[in-house]
Amino acid sequence: MEKQYSILLYYCYADIQDYEAYREEHHLFCVENNLRGRIIISPEGLNGTVSGLKEDCEKYMAYVHSDTRFADTEFKVEAHDKMAFAKLHVRVKPEIVHSSLRHINPRQKTGTYVEPNEFKEILKNQPEDTVILDVRSDYEHSVGRFKNALTLDIENFRDFPEKVKEIEGLKNKKVITYCTGGIKCEKASAYLLEQGFENVYQLHGGIIKYGIEAGGEDFEGKCYVFDNRITADVNSVNPSVISKCYVTGVLTDRMVNCANPTCNAHIPMSEEAGWLMDGCCSEECRQSPERRPYDGTGYYQKNTNHYNPLKGVKREPAKID
Repeated sequence: MEKQYSILLYYCYADIQDYEAYREEHHLFCVENNLRGRIIISPEGLNGTVSGLKEDCEKYMAYVHSDTRFADTEFKVEAHDKMAFAKLHVRVKPEIVHSSLRHINPRQKTGTYVEPNEFKEILKNQPEDTVILDVRSDYEHSVGRFKNALTLDIENFRDFPEKVKEIEGLKNKKVITYCTGGIKCEKASAYLLEQGFENVYQLHGGIIKYGIEAGGEDFEGKCYVFDNRITADVNSVNPSVISKCYVTGVLTDRMVNCANPTCNAHIPMSEEAGWLMDGCCSEECRQSPERRPYDGTGYYQKNTNHYNPLKGVKREPAKID
């Protein structure tokens, strides 16, 4: 049966001087066309993940492209059997991805694009002088990453510049960055060039486009996504599972958010462990008076007050006999 809904992933670096007024216009269009998702509007451009009926998503793409500032926006389109979001959020923020690299304009400087099929050939026979660099956060690459990729231990993309100091020995290598949809790579690759890396490239359109156009071959595990799915299948050629349940250690590609909202950790957890632990990553979180009811999905709206008393505290996962 043909899937009736679409999920759109996109970004566009562009100068938006009237961003407050444009936010109102953009939000109204989404409401009138029954669209849901998360959209960021900033002085430097647009970044969004949107879901809706196929025909409504077509209208949305036409609406974005009708504005000359965003005419070259590239949409990654995935079919889905239902809405991927419960609500619509259109917000104004200083950046379209929080990077701590506001001085970089990817329209002026960024790494050279590598198209998905070319990237696939590189993965099959990776030259010794080539490094595949994952610029995503640790909870993202823990559930899925490219074969032989170099990953960074970062909690947020804004930590990327500090981590670059640890890979300065790669300056004589060809470095190909990748992320979910390409947006982080635009600034990450530009920053590497700024720091003296000479041969810097980026996977055009990220993991999602690679899955759509090249079958996702040699992407190990699942791709962490920022909608109700939490993870998405990418590899239709040689799929595998690489992540282990945080509680039991069994292989699982099922990602959850901890049911304790002051923790809200993004972790792999098997269905069995989820029910036994009431959706929590540890006994400490399970005993929290703020623990949210667990419905078997492990998906909740994110804690937005930025208060996390457990941040930086090492918690031991519960053991299930």
